[in-house]
Amino acid sequence: MDELFEYRINQALIEARGFDLLVMGRPEGPGCYCAANNIIRKYTDILAERYPYVVIDNEAGMEHLSRKTTHKVNLLLIVSDPTVRGIQTAGRISRLIDELKLDIGERVLIINRISGNEAETLEGIAADAGLYLAGTIPNDPNIFEYDLKGRPLYELPPESRSVISLFGILDTLHVP
Repeated sequence: MDELFEYRINQALIEARGFDLLVMGRPEGPGCYCAANNIIRKYTDILAERYPYVVIDNEAGMEHLSRKTTHKVNLLLIVSDPTVRGIQTAGRISRLIDELKLDIGERVLIINRISGNEAETLEGIAADAGLYLAGTIPNDPNIFEYDLKGRPLYELPPESRSVISLFGILDTLHVP
């Protein structure tokens, strides 16, 4: 059975220039996701052995943490919109990590869709929530346009405001 799952995972990998992509959908219907969660845990560990970096983009919320499908993480980027509620939710995510004793190293907050000079105010709200604000990403009309046309965001031009901000944040965090 393990060989079949590994074969399916390898089939689902999309190889692109500079990175590979594995898109995993969520299980359908009611019931226990224990088997699916175990598979996700096992194969993210296997992929982590094959690649120098593994990026996992989870759906918004805390479910993947409580199911412990995200574990053994060096750096967790918690992304929020520029709202008090969003930042408070990010704080709850950070506290849940502690409560569940997940093996997650550094965790930082990134706030996206910034439209003005609210970064300083949001940094204070983040600090009140117990989070380090690693940076902000401005609202970028290119993202809306690319999404509307079904274009991948990795094709955004290097001079795009969001791309410049993201690379600045990654440099600050010493992420190559």
